[in-house]
Amino acid sequence: MRIFAVMKCSTCPRGCSANRIDSMGFCGASNIPEVATICIHKGEEPPICGKKGITNVFFAYCNLQCIYCQNHEISGLKDSHSGTIVRFRGVDQIVEGISQVLPQTENIVGFVTPSHYAGHIPAIVEGLHARGLFPTIVYNTGGYDTVASLQALAPYVDIYLPDIKYSDAEIASRYSCAPDYPAISLKALREMYNQKGSSLPTDENDLAFRGIIIRHLVLPGQVQNSLKVLESIADISTNLHVALMAQYFPPRPNLPDELNRTLTAEEYQQVTNHFYALGLHRGWVQELSATECYRPDFSQKESFEKNAHPTE
Repeated sequence: MRIFAVMKCSTCPRGCSANRIDSMGFCGASNIPEVATICIHKGEEPPICGKKGITNVFFAYCNLQCIYCQNHEISGLKDSHSGTIVRFRGVDQIVEGISQVLPQTENIVGFVTPSHYAGHIPAIVEGLHARGLFPTIVYNTGGYDTVASLQALAPYVDIYLPDIKYSDAEIASRYSCAPDYPAISLKALREMYNQKGSSLPTDENDLAFRGIIIRHLVLPGQVQNSLKVLESIADISTNLHVALMAQYFPPRPNLPDELNRTLTAEEYQQVTNHFYALGLHRGWVQELSATECYRPDFSQKESFEKNAHPTE
């Protein structure tokens, strides 16, 4: 099993050069992969969720640190007053945890917010293979990935599930301290597209086994950002599968005023209208009521009690 050591971290686009062996970088993570929970999730897109759900591996910490993060209990958010939840530490524990949950779900594993641990993904996948487990691997990322890391992951990832958040550098800086996010995320998406193309082939059970599904969360007060995100996706290919999400809710206090509310019907309608006007025709559009359905509680082993598929 390969060993991954970061002396001066350049794993993600921040390139913060932290020595993660004895200190922590911007993301807050050490050199040992840590996972908050490994659970059954039935609320993902239907081709990666099926009837039984996906085995989702929620990594602790995050290289984006979005101020509105719905997973702030585990992301290591800088101004959070509670410690980050960690239940599995190290490759062996993570492989064991996946092995326990996988038989209860579809044969699909989702690595959630994995970018800062990208170098450990091969060892985890190889550990599963050593146990005779060969699940479809979904790389569920915030979209802030280097092309080099994605190229290294190509033999291990079957489906990319990036969240393309921002087209506006000022908004990306204000909400995620990442003014280069628009450029970085599109480079990453183009690399994913080069690897997988725009098709999403499925098996006899309608489960995907290769491809890309792009997610975009529409933020309140930021319609123009969303319109331009969709335009950027359409410029790559209108055949890409896109999940348009309306599930935003204010996850914690002390957010900027514009983020202290959910979407209005008018805002979301503008974005969905543009989705179709651009010729995007594959994917899912959530109902506005989704804001009530995706509120995780990571203090519980089964963190998602309310689950609902996006509407096709």
